Amino acid sequence: MASERLLTIALCAGLGLAGAAAWWLTLRAPLHAEADSLEAVPMRLGRYQAETIDVKDTVESMLNATYNVQRAYHHPLGEVVWLYVGYYSTARGGTPEHTPHACYSAHGWDVTRSVTLVREPIAKRVANEYVVELDDQQRLVLFWYQSFRSEDLLSTMALTLDHIRGQLTDNRGDGALVRLSTPIHDGDREAARSRLLAFAADLSPELARHWPTETTTASSTAAPGRERERLH
Repeated sequence: MASERLLTIALCAGLGLAGAAAWWLTLRAPLHAEADSLEAVPMRLGRYQAETIDVKDTVESMLNATYNVQRAYHHPLGEVVWLYVGYYSTARGGTPEHTPHACYSAHGWDVTRSVTLVREPIAKRVANEYVVELDDQQRLVLFWYQSFRSEDLLSTMALTLDHIRGQLTDNRGDGALVRLSTPIHDGDREAARSRLLAFAADLSPELARHWPTETTTASSTAAPGRERERLH
């Protein structure tokens, strides 16, 4: 009986602390994200030169991101790396609403291989790797989730846990999906992987340098939906 009473007290205390924390978080001033800073990520990375790819209105509505960056980076030798960054501010919940697996499947691509790999050995950053196929096309995909404090999150669950820590320590819970893809020629995955890993190494410091700031300003009292007016 005594142990059951102690367990009940512990559970009640835990629920009380969780409720107090949630109440404290709701009392804090909302944040306004300056998400268009992501446009300053260089159009030239290494020997790659980018062109912007517009996000269709229907896709933009489905993704429901605070800000989207979509580009094709072309190498002089003819290779291409496609970049997509979908940023979600703290006010928007900080977590993408669609995973790459769901998006590729929705557009008819088959995900034929999925592994986790180290993309930056020194920094020990990791990423997800997919092989996707559609008709006679085959692509290698590298993606990870990122927040203002972490650059190697592998899932939306990991991103959510990162948000909890960020909310408690820095009052921030924003995040993004970062996705790279490139064609696989003649089944040569190693060449495609080397291309993406080298590109990711050039991209990472630029993403960190131009990551959106979030501040408590007068404009942060606007409805969350107003953020979408900043999208191009």
